Amino acid sequence: MRTSRLALPVLLASALAAQTDLDRQGGIQKAAVNPLPYSAEEDAKILALFDGLRVADVTDAMDKIGLPQSGLMEPGIKPLWRGQDFEHRIQGIALTARYVRTNRRVPRTSPEEWDKWSGEWYATIGREQFAPMIRPGTVLVFDAAEDGDSGTIGSNNIMNWKLRGLRGAVTSGGARDTDEITKEAVPIYLARITRGYPPGRNELESVNAPVMCGGVLVRPGDAVVADGDGVIVVPRHHAPEVARYARAILDRDKAARRKLYEKLGLPLDKSVR
Repeated sequence: MRTSRLALPVLLASALAAQTDLDRQGGIQKAAVNPLPYSAEEDAKILALFDGLRVADVTDAMDKIGLPQSGLMEPGIKPLWRGQDFEHRIQGIALTARYVRTNRRVPRTSPEEWDKWSGEWYATIGREQFAPMIRPGTVLVFDAAEDGDSGTIGSNNIMNWKLRGLRGAVTSGGARDTDEITKEAVPIYLARITRGYPPGRNELESVNAPVMCGGVLVRPGDAVVADGDGVIVVPRHHAPEVARYARAILDRDKAARRKLYEKLGLPLDKSVR
């Protein structure tokens, strides 16, 4: 028996109501959201220590304190774009989120009802509960390796995150609208390009919990440095020591390269100043 188009809104409402009832009964686990572990003032101190540091400097400093390669993400996590003035570089504080492939039923809808249903998904299941936690210096780190072809990050929401103070994003999943994100010049490091519309594909599992991204354990509040060489994560309790050694390494490198610039007659740029 064929269902009339007039009955579709009723069926949709029934499906959404059933899903809501199931959620209320605890039938489907909702995202676990944890508070920020450090104050803005505490984060600002760490941000100042890591300002301008490169992945190479931090990697060498991690070696010095006995943590060789423990924070380096897999080479597959790459910058979407690179700026000639190093605008793609990131030094920031990790705010973590984990996305998983959903197993919730998608109701059959007419094209006219799709917008309403997907809006409900974004407002509930897909609500970005981490967004209010973003503040100046935040790096969003997504564990999204297994969420399929889900375009969780796009040209619209990443700009909204930037308005809140986002330094950049790192994901073991992907992003879509990549031409626009490149034009918008928001730093992002990712494993793949994705195309799919998130509703019906993935859902937020947790916020501000330890995650795995690029083969590295990332805890909320860890220091994150990313550039053309990749991404490295520094455990928060080692961050001051690592930053101190990394700063000395960078200063020596700048001094040595500055002399080479002068011998070669090259104009000094920000990489040696």
